[in-house]
Amino acid sequence: MHDIVDLERRGIPSMFIATREFISAADAQSTSLGFPSVARVFTPHPVQDRTDAEMRDYADLVFADVVAAITTT
Repeated sequence: MHDIVDLERRGIPSMFIATREFISAADAQSTSLGFPSVARVFTPHPVQDRTDAEMRDYADLVFADVVAAITTT
């Protein structure tokens, strides 16, 4: 999160991806860093021990959201 906020403050559009398990933590950390509106996309949880096919399915689920997050201001 620190890196994403730093990039955004430098004017470089950024966003991060995490699993849904970390929604509350992401909200708290981005707020504490003074940038509560940092773009973010959440995938299903967990990602560890997922097969390659399952990870592709997760990516497919959020692909449009990722594109929107990095191309919309």
